Amino acid sequence: MSTATLLDSVESHTRLAGHNRVAMLLFRLGDRQLFGINVFKVREVLRKPAMEKLPGMHVWLAGSFDYRGKTIPVIDLGLAMGYPPLVELASAHVVVTEFSRSMQGFLVADFQRIVHCSGESLEAPSAALGFGNRVNAVSRIDGQLMAVIDVEHVLASIDDTVAEISPHLQQAGQRNPGLCRIMVVDDSVVARGRLINLFKQMHIDCVIAQDGQEALDLLSNMAQGDGESVALVVSDIEMPRLDGYALTRAIRETPALRPLKVVLHSSLSGIFNEALVREVGADRFIAKFQPDLLAMTVLELMGPSTN
Repeated sequence: MSTATLLDSVESHTRLAGHNRVAMLLFRLGDRQLFGINVFKVREVLRKPAMEKLPGMHVWLAGSFDYRGKTIPVIDLGLAMGYPPLVELASAHVVVTEFSRSMQGFLVADFQRIVHCSGESLEAPSAALGFGNRVNAVSRIDGQLMAVIDVEHVLASIDDTVAEISPHLQQAGQRNPGLCRIMVVDDSVVARGRLINLFKQMHIDCVIAQDGQEALDLLSNMAQGDGESVALVVSDIEMPRLDGYALTRAIRETPALRPLKVVLHSSLSGIFNEALVREVGADRFIAKFQPDLLAMTVLELMGPSTN
């Protein structure tokens, strides 16, 4: 599947994403279980190319290859998800993805098709399904279970470097003890942990929500005087039940919540997101994960200048 083929209907995918719907690229990893990745993360799907593997590479890395003049790593998604390795499978494909300002390939057994899912049809997986933190949402496609892979968790398992914000930004947070609490909304355990750590460095308390619907419920309760309020919401975009776009739209359409500042913080990037961010009324869009930029944005929106 070429880039052109994937993006042929990107305009319709964009309209769906702005209304709590998402387009998923479906694939398998060795059995009949369906997995999915957001189409906006996918640049291209290729037949498995020749790859080089160097000593010392992580066990999940199948190797690297030249993609349009750039050497990119390829992660064996079969191994990452607990399946047998796919590197020797002749029919395997590489899904080239770009998000969080990085490019990488994921080795899959085969790809299926693109499907559209409503946010309401996506739900957090039950622990009994056995996916653990590797999957952050599930749905039914033609009666079959589809699992959305938490790519952030997969990548963090390979490189778990903890991002620190610059000392002057830590100090800026400490000098402004009046900074209000922040609501962090993200369905990824890894992403939530990173944000909590960042705001802890700035001495800012967090309220946590695992999806947009939980966030909206908490905010509505706060507006009625139930619990301490927040002044700013930092939300992922891709989430089950209610995505970040729909959450922002609901905040802007609710008079009691309208004054809230909203930062959409996502591994998705590009002009399509930027247009939707403006459309739904978010104050900022920041691609994951840029700790200093996010910290500066929070200080700008919540408190005095850090200059």
